[in-house]
Amino acid sequence: MKISCGTDIIEISRIKESIERSGDTFLDIIFTQNEKEYCESKRNAKYYHYAGRFAAKEAIFKAVSPLLKNKFDISWHNAEVINDKNGNPKIEFLDIKFDKIKSIDISISHCKEYAVATVVLIIEE
Repeated sequence: MKISCGTDIIEISRIKESIERSGDTFLDIIFTQNEKEYCESKRNAKYYHYAGRFAAKEAIFKAVSPLLKNKFDISWHNAEVINDKNGNPKIEFLDIKFDKIKSIDISISHCKEYAVATVVLIIEE
């Protein structure tokens, strides 16, 4: 077994500015419909959640990179960050399969200025 991890940090203001500047264009490129609905449901805190999910996707890409032949083999919409029944974030892969991933864990956090995410995979060698 091999452990692979990825982490990312993003300024919440950068995500807010991108959304305000590009609106649906930016949102549609990065986020799935489920992710947009979740973040929009947070009303005044939506930018924190968009930033957290953006950081999560970047962390996912970094963690799965050893399994890819080319970094373009995965897109923004191939990894969806949703919440389980207890409200904890989890990852679902869409239209892409990683048979060697035996376990995946994700943590997302944010404060006033930053959102951060870490992804840890256990990969069968």
